[in-house]
Formats: sequence, C-alpha cells, structure tokens
Amino acid sequence: MASITPVRARPLSPHIGIYRWGPHMTVSILHRATGTGMALVGLPLFTWWLAAIAAGPVAYARFVDIFTVASGRLNVVGWVVGVGLTLSLFQHMMTGIRHLVLDTGAGYELRVNKQGAVATMVASVLLTAIFWLWMGLR
Repeated sequence: MASITPVRARPLSPHIGIYRWGPHMTVSILHRATGTGMALVGLPLFTWWLAAIAAGPVAYARFVDIFTVASGRLNVVGWVVGVGLTLSLFQHMMTGIRHLVLDTGAGYELRVNKQGAVATMVASVLLTAIFWLWMGLR
C-alpha cells in the first residue's frame, strides 16, 4: 500500500475577524462610499441640472420644484440630497488630504493614523454644518 503523505498546512490569508475595527478602517470605507455616492447621485443630478438650464425656464422650474417648496425653501428631498452630497464632498476631500499626507510617509504611527482618521470625520461634519449655516444666513 502506498503511504499517504500529510498535506502541509498552508498559511491562511488574514480575515477581517482578526483585526480590531478602527477609525482608519471606517474612513477607508467612507472614502469609497462617498466617491461612489457622488458619482452615482451627484453626477446625474448635475447633468440633469445642466440639461434643465439648457432646456429653458419651464424645465428648470420643474427641476427646482422637486427640491423646494412653494416659498423657495428646501423640502425634505432637497435637504437629504443637499446635505448628503455636501457631507460626501467634504468627507471625500478630507480623506483625500489625509492620503496626501500619508503619501509623504508621515502619519503611519498607529496613534497619529487613528487621530488623522477621526479628524477627517470631525472636519467633514463641521465643514458641512458651517456650509449649511452660511447658506442659511444668505
């Protein structure tokens, strides 16, 4: 009878279960999600807006009516889309700036990396709030 040689244990790929979830992982996922969101929502919306302007006042009024109430203020759809796209823009921008810093070789120490990740989330929320407060004051 032929002897069976044991199969050598192969190294296993790291699985998400062995990592501790951290802000740097959250920011990485948010960067991808905000980029995708801006591409899938923002770009068609921007294209629609440009087409409505080009089509004339009636088409533009129809576009504006979807996002505002009779008084010209934003309705719920306008707020959700507006704040969502603004937050996405600022989060994506802050994470991009963080990556530019990381590309210089700085910020890879665990504590600094986590602080930078948290800073991107805080800055994006603050910038969004400041932007919409500024818009409300105008």
